[in-house]
Amino acid sequence: MKTKYLHLVVMLVLLAGTNIVFAEQSEVYIIQVADAISPGTAEFIKSGLKTAEENEAACVIIELDTPGGLAESMRLIVQNILGSRVPVVVFVYPGGARAASAGVMITMAADVAAMAPGTNIGAAHPVGAGGQEINEAMSEKIINDMVAQAKSVAEKRNRNAKWVEDAIRESVSVTETEALKENIIDLIAADTDDLIKQLNGREIKGRGRLKLDDVKKITIKETLRTKILKTISNPNYAYILLMIGLAGLYFEFSHPGSIFPGVIGAIALVLAFFAMQTLPVNYAGILLIALAIIFFIMEMKITSYGLLSVAGVVSLLLGSLMLFKGSTPDVKVSLQVVLPTIVIISGFFVAVAGLVFRAQISKPTTGSTGLVGEIGIVKKALAPEGKVFVHGELWNARAKEPIDKDAKVRIVQVVNLILEVEAVNQEAHDRN
Repeated sequence: MKTKYLHLVVMLVLLAGTNIVFAEQSEVYIIQVADAISPGTAEFIKSGLKTAEENEAACVIIELDTPGGLAESMRLIVQNILGSRVPVVVFVYPGGARAASAGVMITMAADVAAMAPGTNIGAAHPVGAGGQEINEAMSEKIINDMVAQAKSVAEKRNRNAKWVEDAIRESVSVTETEALKENIIDLIAADTDDLIKQLNGREIKGRGRLKLDDVKKITIKETLRTKILKTISNPNYAYILLMIGLAGLYFEFSHPGSIFPGVIGAIALVLAFFAMQTLPVNYAGILLIALAIIFFIMEMKITSYGLLSVAGVVSLLLGSLMLFKGSTPDVKVSLQVVLPTIVIISGFFVAVAGLVFRAQISKPTTGSTGLVGEIGIVKKALAPEGKVFVHGELWNARAKEPIDKDAKVRIVQVVNLILEVEAVNQEAHDRN
């Protein structure tokens, strides 16, 4: 009898456990991207996908509205989407949003691509930093590389590879209804709730069927770190911060105790290095910029007649051009930023070095050393010691020969706060 009751209890526990498992609520993580694609955006999406994987989310929905952005950052996002253990849905949303340029590739990489009514996708032709046209030889190389990657991703997701190639080569753009008809996307949804309803029960290739009956939506918020990184991770901003940082520290080292330039320089330098952790930095460029600073510092110590300053300017220019490496121009510093910055920063370094050099060779005008060569009046006859009035102060003085009161004397040196003086020839002094 006891055995019978024991079996009954065990069955009830198992049934209760089973009910608990079935009652578990599935989670959908939402990542909102409404900005240009940058290293900060790539970091945000990577972090969001990792969080979703750690919490075993049912899927991740990326709500996308972007004019495009950096190709290198786009590639990182595509890699993270393709390598995600959680199904990824890219939803061009809300109405009026677009997935242009880099946004096309991100949408194509998704397990499920969706668009809201009134949105568009396309115009993926690459341009340089700041929207500048790329020279013909470089443009052909970049376009062929992007087309190869885009077609590979489209074929992997069974989407229209021909249209993707046209979007890159010819800047073709289509609406959501045209995109669905052309097999560019998988569905059209009015909003996120409608999208989840349509995704429920959908078979994802290689991942099984989505179960979103009782789903909990969790929106991943940008951290302060991500917000700062998105702001400063543009190569041009990172470069300017680096230059400001170096200029501030250089001024502080050349004029110890200034404090404010050193503080600003240190903060700018930290922000620059923070931004560079997500950018493809060329260490040869960093070394050349550091060498330029060394040349400018040496200019303060060595009389090179400007040769060290010229070497510093050349090193700074070469280092700036080589600072970032990448297969596309959008990860390089724009010449429109480099040239004015080089002129301003180099002028600043040369001016500071010049001030320091002049200060080193100029005659002291303050303190006891500043008295040497000055003319004073004897207030107490020197026999051989007495008092001399100079620079508005009365000093103890001595002379090798007796000098009468009210005579003029020249300070020869200062020894232990006692002036050693000599008589001044009145006629010669008047002529001077």
